Amino acid sequence: MDVKERFEWEGRSIAWGRAGSGPAVVFCHGTPFSSRVWSKYADALSEDFTVYLWDMPGYGASSKDPEHAVDFGVQAKAFAALLGEWELDRPRVVAHDFGGAVSLRATLAEKASYASLLLVDVVAIPPSGSPFFQFVKRYPTTLDELPPYIHEAIVRAYVGNASHRGLRSAELDELVAPWLTADGQPAFYRQIAQYDEQYLVENERTVGELTIPVKVVWGRDDAWIPTATGKRLASLIPGASYVEVPEAGHLMQYDAPVGLASLLREWL
Repeated sequence: MDVKERFEWEGRSIAWGRAGSGPAVVFCHGTPFSSRVWSKYADALSEDFTVYLWDMPGYGASSKDPEHAVDFGVQAKAFAALLGEWELDRPRVVAHDFGGAVSLRATLAEKASYASLLLVDVVAIPPSGSPFFQFVKRYPTTLDELPPYIHEAIVRAYVGNASHRGLRSAELDELVAPWLTADGQPAFYRQIAQYDEQYLVENERTVGELTIPVKVVWGRDDAWIPTATGKRLASLIPGASYVEVPEAGHLMQYDAPVGLASLLREWL
């Protein structure tokens, strides 16, 4: 499944795709990834559901204008607008990493309505931010000027580190490709520079207001966000369930595809 459709929103061009028929399921990716992390799952589920993929502004195949903000608040507004464009009535939402905070804010602050929410190794509550994140936030424009081959090495090492078992060459190539273009390199550092943990603080204060079914899924070997954060997130959400997947890191989609697919089917 690909994202060949376009939604024009506040000067941004958002890439999205739809397939299948049945109840609506919307997938949200994280950072520094794109909808490609969910494409095979969307393919498989399209036999029984109408599945939607999208690339956040500044990511994947969507526009990467340096004048456009890409923080949590903007992405939540974009997601709410996109759901309105699709005219969806309470879709099931599945989110990974940064997509967790975006989907939570979209419903808590922008009043988007979901039937249920599945959160997979999400950035949602503090603390967050790796040492690399903190370094980039100090030198965002300097890193824009890195020679492309140095930038590519950094992005490959960073993305590869999200997997517990190690990504295949084709998988890694697909995930890093959007960041290796002329507009992709500055966009990569810009989305880190604009990362604002205050939105996560607000999430932590308001997630107790959720009334929909929520399941939190975590890779037991996630080296980016510890399982303790996942457990704490689940404890803050009324009625939420929590499950860990063994032999899975932050990129559970690649580390434990069968386990995640089974959990998805069961949840949906």
